Amino acid sequence: MEPFIAFESKVVPIPRNNIDTDQIIPARFLKTTSKEGLADNLFCEWRLDPEFILNTPRGKGKQILLAGDNFGCGSSREHAPWALTQFGFRAVISTSFADIFKENSLKNSLIPIVVSPEVHAKLFTLPEDAVIKIDLATQSITLPDGESIEFPVAAFSKSCLLEGVDELGWILNKEPAIAAFEATHPAAINTLG
Repeated sequence: MEPFIAFESKVVPIPRNNIDTDQIIPARFLKTTSKEGLADNLFCEWRLDPEFILNTPRGKGKQILLAGDNFGCGSSREHAPWALTQFGFRAVISTSFADIFKENSLKNSLIPIVVSPEVHAKLFTLPEDAVIKIDLATQSITLPDGESIEFPVAAFSKSCLLEGVDELGWILNKEPAIAAFEATHPAAINTLG
């Protein structure tokens, strides 16, 4: 994983509530353990409509998805954040997320940002060319008018994302401290003898 750094992007709005993981990436695409190709099937059913935002220039090349309430509900599938990140999204903004989706996202370099209903409504009124900044280090969104909005994120997840490591990488980074601790203790005694 690469360390997560602040970035700026225009926003892709999908003002639908209760978007579940089967809408994000249908179950028939879950047979793979590879992230490759999942972007092609992101919101697969909705993309049959040529007017769906991801099929338009406004939906291309943006890194922030603005979604309705309760994003990522439904079944647990890591493929949902995989598909979103493979499409190019680095953050999803909503008023709430399903817990499993939120955790899967944080483990896959996708920031699930929870904002108040008032901020959420304001974001949906931004002009199409508006650019906002996401800064994980300060846990803030900066709007085009300079307004800064803080968002919550678990401290451990934030630390891993900023360092560019997953949980295993975090533990491996502690190997010298673990070895030093083990060196201060006597070897195990075989009591079965």
